[in-house]
Amino acid sequence: METNCQSNGIMWFFKDRGFDDKSIQEMSKKCKRLEDVNREKASENWDYLKSIGIQERKLPTILGKCPKILTLDLHEKLVPMVNCLTSLETKPKEVASAITKFPHILLHSLEEKLCPLLAFFEALGAPEKQLGKMILLNPRIVSYSIETKLSKIVDFLADMGLTKDGGAIGRVMVKHPFIMGYSVEKRLRPTLEFLKSLGLTENQLKGVAMNFPEVLCRDVEKILKPNAEYLKSCGFDSGQVAALVGGYPPVLIKSASNSLGPRIRFLKEVMGRGIDEVAEYPDFFRHGLKKRLESRQKMLKRKDVRCSLSEMFDCNHGKFLLKFSIV
Repeated sequence: METNCQSNGIMWFFKDRGFDDKSIQEMSKKCKRLEDVNREKASENWDYLKSIGIQERKLPTILGKCPKILTLDLHEKLVPMVNCLTSLETKPKEVASAITKFPHILLHSLEEKLCPLLAFFEALGAPEKQLGKMILLNPRIVSYSIETKLSKIVDFLADMGLTKDGGAIGRVMVKHPFIMGYSVEKRLRPTLEFLKSLGLTENQLKGVAMNFPEVLCRDVEKILKPNAEYLKSCGFDSGQVAALVGGYPPVLIKSASNSLGPRIRFLKEVMGRGIDEVAEYPDFFRHGLKKRLESRQKMLKRKDVRCSLSEMFDCNHGKFLLKFSIV
């Protein structure tokens, strides 16, 4: 490639922008068509990527991952795709961020890939205003096949009781777009079976999918099972673990040492309460330790007030002060 690169100036294009010989060689292996790209075309595409908000220091990494971008026709391929993605943008620089994360998005066809994908999500009831946020947050979605990948995710969620035509599945996908990157058989179904083994009801399982789909995406052996075992080691019995997970599913994915443990110790050592109260109020683990748990405990202690955890935390700051007559 080096001879051809030197003859059309592309080698100097790379050299001028700080690419070393090894990087150039690796890019040439990924994209044979680089040999046919002249310096002017490459510079034009490079400058265009800068113009849409991509930082120049990130361009070598982007092109290292996807050198084929330099071979694309600027006005027939790059500009139309970027314009379409920009129309989905809800915040500045979302498109630049998406391309940085997954530069291959620019290789896909607007008519054959992106448009059918948007129609697929709209048919599932995904809110139109959220479609752009979903795709730009996880641009890899554009590379997924509707038939062989996305439809399997839809069927899996439908089997859990979520409706295809009522918008529930579309809302799950918008809430956690990364769920679409996981294998149903290797990740999602094993997680579902584990949640069932804990004793969660069908309605609770639906609640996990609707409200905390990220829990379905976590590894059973590495994350979910160790957290369940940790809760049992703290004194919760199997029924209480099921109540905790059913009431606040993220207890299975929060850090035992940095999140669950400090809250349980605070409950016992500072609040003087038992874990049975938490089993009845799983949202205890939702609240911030410093901003919510410690501050409200101090205020109630000064007033010498005793109340349930739900009475203590199920209200905003203003209502809390009013409820307990705290000035």
